[in-house]
Amino acid sequence: MVEEQVVSSKVWTLANAVSVVRLMAIPVFLWLVIQDRLLPAFVLLVVAVLTDFVDGMIARRMNEITRLGQFLDPFADRLFIAATVIALAIQDVVPWWFVVLVMLRDALLGIGGLVMRPYGAGTLPVKWWGKVATFGLLFVLPLFLLSMMIGEYVSVSVGEVLMMVAWPIAIITVVLYWVVGFSYLFDAIAIARKATRGQDNS
Repeated sequence: MVEEQVVSSKVWTLANAVSVVRLMAIPVFLWLVIQDRLLPAFVLLVVAVLTDFVDGMIARRMNEITRLGQFLDPFADRLFIAATVIALAIQDVVPWWFVVLVMLRDALLGIGGLVMRPYGAGTLPVKWWGKVATFGLLFVLPLFLLSMMIGEYVSVSVGEVLMMVAWPIAIITVVLYWVVGFSYLFDAIAIARKATRGQDNS
């Protein structure tokens, strides 16, 4: 029988510290991109992606799943994804419409979460396919950056091949990203309706 892990109200945990470090790395990453220091920016991005798995693993292994961590981890993911697509657009790797597609979904979900929070629907259980969509973005965005770097400094043809590999993955991932977003929104609406009916019947 699998033990149910308790969600605590702790603030200072190792997993939360990793998430905070990931948040602090975002302005550094953007500064590196603006300064055209693409290699250290790429390394920092890869490290940030790896820490996305590390903080969750630490929380589960040390039995330190916290309410703050449940907010910080996806929040750090969303901000790093937004920062990365903006950085790629600044470098003319992706068009700005791609930036809008990615960021608009998160903005709508953020607004929806604020509206639904009074009904207990602000924080929803993470779906496995939501994790797949997030992982897809965290995989393909560094691939875009790597494609540009290889195209500029190693081989144009190899960079173009990597870019042709990256774009189908990116499109599929963004479509899944939006599908999951609507799924979360429908779940939140259902919880809000149920809470409203409960209030009306009381």
